[in-house]
Amino acid sequence: MPHSFLDALLSSAPIALDGAWGTELQARGLAPGECPDAWNLAHPDRVEAVARAYVEAGSQVILTNTFRANRIALTGVGLDGSTREINRAGVEISRRAARGSAAAGRAHVFASIGPSGKLLVAGDVSESALREAFAEQAQALAASGAEAIVIETMSDPAEAAIAVAAARATRLPVVACMAFDSGKHRDRTMMGTTIEDAVHALLEAGADVVGANCGQGIESFVGICERLHAATDRPIWMKPNAGIPMLEGERIVYRTTPEEFARFVPALVRAGASFIGGCCGTNPAFVRALRGALARAN
Repeated sequence: MPHSFLDALLSSAPIALDGAWGTELQARGLAPGECPDAWNLAHPDRVEAVARAYVEAGSQVILTNTFRANRIALTGVGLDGSTREINRAGVEISRRAARGSAAAGRAHVFASIGPSGKLLVAGDVSESALREAFAEQAQALAASGAEAIVIETMSDPAEAAIAVAAARATRLPVVACMAFDSGKHRDRTMMGTTIEDAVHALLEAGADVVGANCGQGIESFVGICERLHAATDRPIWMKPNAGIPMLEGERIVYRTTPEEFARFVPALVRAGASFIGGCCGTNPAFVRALRGALARAN
């Protein structure tokens, strides 16, 4: 599907994305096990503070706090009746941050859709239930003013394809990402899907951009990016973690620093990345370091 907006945005690639949302909300008081998406209604000011911090750090694209805001996932926390409201608020919050920051006009808002949390292959959820849940979420995000939809952190290509199809029906640009964190070389999804097979499934479902997020640190993403780029001529989206999470007492920490993260940015650009940001453990300092690395590379 042609998208003049996406083409125009990519004319200035590589594009700087945002960083993690979950760990940033935790830094603002989100309790372990608490539903981050519910904060769109309960604490919109704190959610907006995360989005605004990324815009002010130089993110050209920010996501929405809607990663687990599909009806299936929200049912597990008793919030399925608020699905549309949570998604609508998530887009509105990120749009306010993009418009109202000192860097107004720099950031675009792409809406996040994550996994259902159920295993299709195990029969925990049906294809029809997934189609309905992702369609409901995608339509709510599109109606609220999102400029594109990002399907992220997927491990099952069948579930990812259903989500991509639902997003594609909105006629917005669709980014589709898998998490490659398993196998002998950590280059497969949890379901055993290879990078090349994932690209095939995502493109067949209608994705405009393909990529990877989460799972491991940026040094491993260079090889992943090379293989993604070799498998398709579509734009590539990269959002690695700030390293592998480590347990310190009862606290999960990420040891990669913004400076260490930024050292790998030129290699990602050479490998073919069109969009670069961060996932778990990254924050606005990582975005500033990323922007600096991109400026030096140019």
